[in-house]
Amino acid sequence: MSTEQTVRRELPWAQVDVFAERRLEGNPLAIFTDARGLTTEQMQALARETNLSETTFILPEDEATEREHGVRVRIFTVQEELPFAGHPTLGTASWLWANHPTLRGADEIKLKLNVGTVPVRFTQPAAGEHGAYNRIWGEMRQRDPEFGALPDPAAIAHACGLSADDLHPTLLPQTVSTGLAMCIVPLRSLEALCHLRVNSAMDTLLADAGAKFAYVIAPTGDALTWRARLQFYNGEDPATGSAAGCAISYLVRHGAVPSGAQAMLLQGEEILRPSRLYIRACLLQHDEFRAQDEANRVNSEARFLPVDEHAVTDVFVAGRTIPVASGSFTLG
Repeated sequence: MSTEQTVRRELPWAQVDVFAERRLEGNPLAIFTDARGLTTEQMQALARETNLSETTFILPEDEATEREHGVRVRIFTVQEELPFAGHPTLGTASWLWANHPTLRGADEIKLKLNVGTVPVRFTQPAAGEHGAYNRIWGEMRQRDPEFGALPDPAAIAHACGLSADDLHPTLLPQTVSTGLAMCIVPLRSLEALCHLRVNSAMDTLLADAGAKFAYVIAPTGDALTWRARLQFYNGEDPATGSAAGCAISYLVRHGAVPSGAQAMLLQGEEILRPSRLYIRACLLQHDEFRAQDEANRVNSEARFLPVDEHAVTDVFVAGRTIPVASGSFTLG
């Protein structure tokens, strides 16, 4: 008989619905609220156990560090760790806004992710408003976008299980990243979006295009409202905040959504998890990018290197987070 003893540990855990208007909608997120001492392998195993799109692990530090530099968080899918993802960022920051011992109710909470620090700002409830901690409104600012490859439209259409005629007539597929690279694939119609069936040919196309997933969008008839789908890991994501930042950056850069306008993405309808993602981004005006270009020449730390006439900034993705469950997981 082995004399080794495994230490039993109870891990506090919570679950929230992100980009949801009501409970049991949006994208569910599992949060391990004190993951200190867990190995990467244990985090990955717990993410497989929750079996959600993503699971996050909060690694608490001292109060001064968290307030100044942000709260350390790691993000896992059922298969791998991600440097950044939108609904885990918004959902975890919202849980901290409602529960953190010193950051509870703060106007802004910063998360230290593998991609860097991402701030999330919160709207304070009106005086006397009830249920403030039951529907939490937050808005994250994502990194300024990088625009990449333009993959072959016909090949992308085939990999989506569609015909080339189903693609948007003027907006071409393109890789965009605000922290996690996505191939934005605009379609002509909602009917085409309903027929989406991503196949294995997409894997090679995405690798060649430097993208992680394909985010397929379609117009609704309202210029400020688009529908979206993301199929991955043999399933479908109800709401993808990282891709939403890429999508609004793309739409603003190509003139499909006005600079600075509040737009909305509807996602998850097909899998009965309706989600609403509120998005906006700004296109630098000519005088602004000239001024920034001058700054770049004298300051190598400037944000835009290099600046061009299509530079996009101020990328925001917002929505509501609703707590749905809490408890603990047992290890050992």
